[in-house]
Amino acid sequence: MAAKTQEKSVAEKRKQKKKADEKIKAVAAEKERTIAIGKRKRSVSQAVVKKGRGIVTINSIPLDIYSNEMARMKIKEALLLAGQEAGNFDIEVTVTGGGFMSQADAARQAIAKGLSGMVGDRLRKAYLSFDRSLIVADPRRTEPHKPSRSSKGPRRHKQRSKR
Repeated sequence: MAAKTQEKSVAEKRKQKKKADEKIKAVAAEKERTIAIGKRKRSVSQAVVKKGRGIVTINSIPLDIYSNEMARMKIKEALLLAGQEAGNFDIEVTVTGGGFMSQADAARQAIAKGLSGMVGDRLRKAYLSFDRSLIVADPRRTEPHKPSRSSKGPRRHKQRSKR
């Protein structure tokens, strides 16, 4: 008797999951594009994700010829986790401020947010389980320099002798 009720509950869960996936696909089909923002240190990026052939550009440069290899690989992580679904969308990323690695992190975050907005909650969960920084921005920022020693940093003091 217990085995039959367990089988029914498993079958019900499958039906619910199938319905949820159908709803997600219907919502994604209605959306033509999504705009997402990613931030890291001083870098800010904006990604426009729309249906297309899988072309990814960063500041009008195709991702395949983007300058720094390490940064390119970091950006591709979000696309690799999305798998086949990433090939259905064109992604245009605009990045400003910061250094090249923080720009890569900001672009990666914007791409992940945009794709999860188009595809649905399943991709968002995959991103969160892989690396939380793909969806959630890092709130840490540099501390402003204080007056009278502004060139040396925010907390630097003159070294004092103990004896």
